[in-house]
Amino acid sequence: MSKKPYIIVLGNEKGGTGKSTAAMHVITWLLREGHQVGSLDIDARQGTLTRYVENRRVRQQNKGEDLPLPQHEAVFKSTLANQGEAEAEDTEKLSGIIQNLSAVDYIVIDTPGSDNFLSRLAHSYADMLITPLNDSFIDLDMLVRVTPESLDILRPSTYAEMVWEQKKQRAIRDGGSIDWIVLRNRLSSIYSRNKEEMGKVLRALSKRIGFRLIDGFGERVIFRELFLSGLTLLDLKESNTALSLSHIAAKQELKTLMEAIQLPQQRQNSRIA
Repeated sequence: MSKKPYIIVLGNEKGGTGKSTAAMHVITWLLREGHQVGSLDIDARQGTLTRYVENRRVRQQNKGEDLPLPQHEAVFKSTLANQGEAEAEDTEKLSGIIQNLSAVDYIVIDTPGSDNFLSRLAHSYADMLITPLNDSFIDLDMLVRVTPESLDILRPSTYAEMVWEQKKQRAIRDGGSIDWIVLRNRLSSIYSRNKEEMGKVLRALSKRIGFRLIDGFGERVIFRELFLSGLTLLDLKESNTALSLSHIAAKQELKTLMEAIQLPQQRQNSRIA
């Protein structure tokens, strides 16, 4: 791989879409593939990813299990009163942390479910942006405005416009581009009109504003259970967890997801079995 880390940002200004869960699974998958990984929690005030990593570290220490860990940093936004000074401090802080992680292969960044300068800045560093999206028209509203009857696309919405701006900022800074993926989470396993209509709108929008559409995770209680122990679906063998049908189905979803993401230099023989 290039000496420059490949940066993966998990982003959506809507909370509760599964960003931190997806981030931790991407981190663990990369670690178990043998890569050096740095992780940044830009949503440090809420700190979900930071607590996930800490829960994992505690379990590793207490139980001696083989749980690989990333080089993790919690990044708090500036508290300076002057906006210009605060943004300068945030810029220096984030660029400095990324520079300090220059020896790793990948950096995975979890961002808040809200808009602030630090989050927008993190988006502008992305080589790949993964946007988890619940299969709901309420969540879809952050991406696109549609007509209520025909579901025709009126225009890209708040978050999509922000991503477009950060794509421009990335191009200006270093000539790079952002591979944007929208991840449909909490998909029902059965047919529904809502699911079909969401898919239709998202497929049309993907062509219009340029993202790849991938199916993510279904609604599963096991993710909340895994968080408390710092585990992911990739750690169940080492933790001697009894596998349920829900575990097996979710693990297959993860394998399909990671294959669809198409990270650079993915190994042909994935260890996800």
